[in-house]
Amino acid sequence: MPLPERRSRAAMTLLAMLAALVLSGCAGLDSPGSGGPAAEAPTYRVGDRWVYRAVDGFRSPVRWEETREIVAIGADGIVVRVTQKGPTVDSARTERWTGPGQVGIGSVYDDETRRFTPALERYAFPLRPGKSWNQWLDNFNETTGKDGQFNRYVSVGGWEQVTTPAGTFDAIRLRVMMRLDDEEFWRYATECNYLLWYSPAVRGIVREAKEAQYRERSDDFHGGTAIRSQHATLELVSFTPGR
Repeated sequence: MPLPERRSRAAMTLLAMLAALVLSGCAGLDSPGSGGPAAEAPTYRVGDRWVYRAVDGFRSPVRWEETREIVAIGADGIVVRVTQKGPTVDSARTERWTGPGQVGIGSVYDDETRRFTPALERYAFPLRPGKSWNQWLDNFNETTGKDGQFNRYVSVGGWEQVTTPAGTFDAIRLRVMMRLDDEEFWRYATECNYLLWYSPAVRGIVREAKEAQYRERSDDFHGGTAIRSQHATLELVSFTPGR
């Protein structure tokens, strides 16, 4: 499919996803609310360590503990080790951030490793209610060995108090909408709808709620059966600041 056509289709899909939120009454989640201060870019330290309790799935969900730790900071960026441990999960990978919120190597959907061109704006600091940004990202997916391009749109909502096993935090809400680059001859691309809560107190996310699906191809204009491929939550268990 030519690039302009792919971009047009992806843009229409994102608009349709936003419209669905409005119709379902969820759009209020993305409103600026009463405003509030901006969340400024954090200053990371070697040893900053976040531990999350994670679950993904429906009838027999997969559970694991996810640890994200800054292991090096230098002229070439910030190196983060991500490990997942659980009854059926045991993995480790490395992310490289070119700056706070800017990801040169990392993941967007699952536990994959991607190289982004340009850098992924995971968080476009400062984060203030009402802000949004939209990226078309060329990337190489090391997990699948494929090049691709996907669309990622983020809108910043208001401030909320969020309680997790690690405590109660003042956090600013982000809605993330993505259309991935995993389209195949038998299915359309994965569509992601995420909610994240970022807290300056821990220099990171305190909760994530992730939903994703794709549709099988059919003669129907809107596609065939919708297959839900992600139903995940992550909650902060502990944050240990570095020195």
